[in-house]
Amino acid sequence: MNEQQTLPVDFKERVVLKVAIRKYQETDREQCRSLWRELAEWHQEIYQDPTIGGESPEDFFDKHLSAIGPDNVWVAVPDSKVIAFVGLIIKGTEAEIEPMIVTKGLRGKGVGTQLLEAVILEAKEMKVRHLNVAPVARNLQAVDFYYKLGFVNVGQIEMFMDFTNRNWKSGLTFQGKEFNY
Repeated sequence: MNEQQTLPVDFKERVVLKVAIRKYQETDREQCRSLWRELAEWHQEIYQDPTIGGESPEDFFDKHLSAIGPDNVWVAVPDSKVIAFVGLIIKGTEAEIEPMIVTKGLRGKGVGTQLLEAVILEAKEMKVRHLNVAPVARNLQAVDFYYKLGFVNVGQIEMFMDFTNRNWKSGLTFQGKEFNY
């Protein structure tokens, strides 16, 4: 399963790591918990806020798994190690991708695309009418990734007041209004 192939993308060539996509198994728990920690660390980095996720961000994986169920989590494995996972939260005839995590060293190698394409097919088979994703606004790589895979419709935006001292970036315009992200 460690076979690689080269595909042209955006006029460049990149190596695509072929992976097996399968449903989550209980033996994947610790590897998925580690990936959840990586996601929290990534959010800490992009928001320059070391408090994101708290002392043990991997504990949120257990809570998330309990909430959505193991049948709604898929993992990507090139061999026996889980290198990415995605959750699918089903709400009637709608579904949300939450979260989507690829280990840092393998991002940009097609793993996320393979994983997400499998989950999109699964959602279609479930007769889901709308599949959404809500990446944090500052995660521009995630926004670009989802956009390229067809998430081009905006159904709602989330606006909030922040009572912390987080350093927000300015420069996001929507409907003629300036927002921080």
